[in-house]
Amino acid sequence: MKIAIIGTGRVAAALGKGWAARGHMVTFASRQPGSEKVATLVAAAGPNAAAARVADAVARSSTVVLAVPFSAAQETLAMAGDLSGKLLIDCTNPIAPGLRLLYNGDRSGAEQIAAWAPGARVIKAFNTTGAENMAAPAYPGGAASMFLCGDDEMGKAAVWQLAEEIGFEPVDAGALSAARHLENLALLWIHLAQVNGLGRGIAFRLLRR
Repeated sequence: MKIAIIGTGRVAAALGKGWAARGHMVTFASRQPGSEKVATLVAAAGPNAAAARVADAVARSSTVVLAVPFSAAQETLAMAGDLSGKLLIDCTNPIAPGLRLLYNGDRSGAEQIAAWAPGARVIKAFNTTGAENMAAPAYPGGAASMFLCGDDEMGKAAVWQLAEEIGFEPVDAGALSAARHLENLALLWIHLAQVNGLGRGIAFRLLRR
């Protein structure tokens, strides 16, 4: 799979390294693809990784991963060019000051992303845990769960596969409208890790009888 990862932060790095190691062609999309930071990331990700400007990375890829702060999402998507028909994985969380969601429950950040990227096949995923778990999802009790949702069934199947490949147990949470629940789950993870002091070595796992 040809994957453009928009962003070069911890989440982007963890996902990009994981998928590149498993044979996917990963392009880190950056405003400054020739910077020392990006060059270091590409080198760490190995021979299946490269870097390019945002529009170029998106043009050469069928799957696009949005891994930037939500506050930068609209501007970044405008730089990406035409996303029609592309699988767009939204990893963002619309968090406002005071550790609360930016929206009031009538919509989700993912639905706003879909409005900013008309024609894209938007799937919400990789937003409910930290980068450390994306790099190493295995725990003594089993793999951490990765919740995903979207309105495109083929897109969800592709994201399910990508989650499994890096070690998660995928869980289909339903339509894209369920993204607001995943964004609330992200807030809970941040609250437990940072406010309650449990640290970032925690993860959610769905148990079944």
